[in-house]
Amino acid sequence: MRMPDPVSTIRNLGPASDASFTRAGIHDAQTLRDLGPDEAYRRLLTAGSSPHFIGYYALVMGLQGRPWNDCKGDEKIALRKRFDALKAQNTPTEWSDLEKALDEIGVLPRTRR
Repeated sequence: MRMPDPVSTIRNLGPASDASFTRAGIHDAQTLRDLGPDEAYRRLLTAGSSPHFIGYYALVMGLQGRPWNDCKGDEKIALRKRFDALKAQNTPTEWSDLEKALDEIGVLPRTRR
């Protein structure tokens, strides 16, 4: 019986991605493909990963078999809107304006996630 391919076999994702996705309950590349980028990223956020736009669009590009830096122009603008929506759905509403700003740049401590 063949072992499932790790998440890191997807373009743009490395060993650290294996650990992050495992914490989110995503243990292999096929499960990640089946979930798609938005649901998989939502699960990462729910599991406590810090939101980072580059990480999100690297995931989207990787699932398309494209290099992470291939995202440009209108496509990047559209992905930013999707990312912002995912992040907003997974950000506690009781955060102060300062906490929201710190979260926006990815420096809010994980204990607040």
